[in-house]
Amino acid sequence: MERPASPHMASSSPDSPCSCDCFVSVPPASAIPAVIFAKNSDRPRDEVQEVVFVPAGSHTPGSRLQCTYIEVEQVSKTHAVILSRPSWLWGAEMGANEHGVCIGNEAVWTKEPVGEGEALLGMDLLRLALERSSSAQEALHVITGLLERYGQGGSCLEDPAPFSYHNTFLLADRTEAWVLETAGRLWAAQRIQEGARNISNQLSIGTDISVQHPELRTHAQAKGWWDGQGAFDFAQVFSLTQQPVRMEAAKARFRAGQELLQQWQGGITAEVMMGILRDKESGICMDSGGFRTTASMVSVLPQDPTQPCVHFLTATPDPSRSVFKPFIFGVGVAQAPQVLSPTFGAQDPVRTLPRFQTRVDRRHTLYRGHQAALGLMESDQDRGQQLQQKQQDLEQEGLKATQGLLASEWAPSLQELGSLFQAFVKRESQAYA
Repeated sequence: MERPASPHMASSSPDSPCSCDCFVSVPPASAIPAVIFAKNSDRPRDEVQEVVFVPAGSHTPGSRLQCTYIEVEQVSKTHAVILSRPSWLWGAEMGANEHGVCIGNEAVWTKEPVGEGEALLGMDLLRLALERSSSAQEALHVITGLLERYGQGGSCLEDPAPFSYHNTFLLADRTEAWVLETAGRLWAAQRIQEGARNISNQLSIGTDISVQHPELRTHAQAKGWWDGQGAFDFAQVFSLTQQPVRMEAAKARFRAGQELLQQWQGGITAEVMMGILRDKESGICMDSGGFRTTASMVSVLPQDPTQPCVHFLTATPDPSRSVFKPFIFGVGVAQAPQVLSPTFGAQDPVRTLPRFQTRVDRRHTLYRGHQAALGLMESDQDRGQQLQQKQQDLEQEGLKATQGLLASEWAPSLQELGSLFQAFVKRESQAYA
């Protein structure tokens, strides 16, 4: 069903509401010998986020790949991925691949202007990196290579008025993490080999740059942003001089995230990360005007390569009233139909020009059930409490099962591992029926 596009006008201004928070814990900050990754995706309130499984693939040499707006050259082999993505686009807000690489992205504005043309979205870059890399460092090289070749740009909202931004990324694997921050085609990256780190819609890499674009400093000097003397502070040099209100709010969330990670230093688990993502007081669990946290993800990446990585995804908004459901790559992995949005082919408003002149109903089955459940939680206290208890019980069951798996107390078949997410999605859908 189509309806007229919203009259809400987006823009490329950082004053427009847009926020996300990414977190990572690398031992010894983690309570277990594992890297733990987490992200809240904060997007327009009514935007649907689906969870999509894409199997590994082999591709014809020289073939082309259609991303959200532009085509790129395809590679010969791509890895299996699990993606949490706004259902109208090709890329993803967050995801993981079969090799235990996880990536989350964030919107950022810098002194470098946001281009008006269509290029690769940050979300496209994220998916391309997951499909093409087997480590966080390799994913960084994939993103920066594609950035150099194709650039980043295009509207990031399903709206006729353009809304564009540059991107920062948090990349993690079983052994380490990287923060990658971009300004147009320029970038700086920081390697995280121990401790906890977070990013929140702002440049956060200062003088501790592990690797950078070869022209980063000469460009800053040519623009008059850096005098070429003394230490080069990337965030200080490239951040906007006049910070808008939304960027100030991001600073507050960034500091709150740092403090929460610090409080749990040495004791960070998947449950701790889920608690941080559910923190409403700090704004990390967002519910502000036209924006809210539309989906969340937590991943446990054991340092022992014989143990499976576990990825918990909600596929629904507001993590404080959602279920984190476990996904593990295995033999029986297939798409869970309840978290897949309907498709509209060539008639999709993102495909027809001019884009986004109409809106379509992208709600998937679990999203519809979850929205009804949220309504009950607000209108019928007793039934709402019962539903929330069902959510909590289901999540605890998933956490205990995967904890048992990582502690070698549960030895499921590869088929059972692969179908775990499907089973939990089905049970949550039934709870809302």
